[in-house]
Formats: sequence, C-alpha cells, structure tokens
Amino acid sequence: MDHGLITERLATQMRARRMNLGLTQMQLAHRAGLPRQKIIAMEKGSLSVAIAAYAKALGALDCELQVVPAVMPTLDQIQGMFE
Repeated sequence: MDHGLITERLATQMRARRMNLGLTQMQLAHRAGLPRQKIIAMEKGSLSVAIAAYAKALGALDCELQVVPAVMPTLDQIQGMFE
C-alpha cells in the first residue's frame, strides 16, 4: 500500500476525532505540546512529520496508533489521489 495513502487515512481520522471532541487545532496543539503548524501538517497528511509528534497528538486525542493489515482503497480515495 502507498505510504501517502496511509498518512492520508491517518490525517482524516485524526481531524475527525479532533472535530468530534470539539477541539480547535490550537487547543489540540496545546494539549499535545506541539506547535499548531505541526497539527496542520498532520491533518494535511504531511510525510515529514515525525512519529513522535503523531504519538503526542494521538495521546492528546485519547487515541493510539494500531497496525492492521492494509485494505484496498475506496473509489473516493483513489479519485482523491488524482485531484
């Protein structure tokens, strides 16, 4: 599976969790001890964000990272790759 798709999925899930908790990017950044720009980069699926930063943000969202077997991307995800 393409690593870009993996980070895109993680970004989507993190953004959804943050919004479900009613947090702004700034509030999440404060909770995680990260700059807001790092949260923005994560939510954009940036490939340059360190795993330690993801761990801090996920912890602040009361979440953890779990490794699961890859599944085929949905049609929407494939179309999004070409936009």
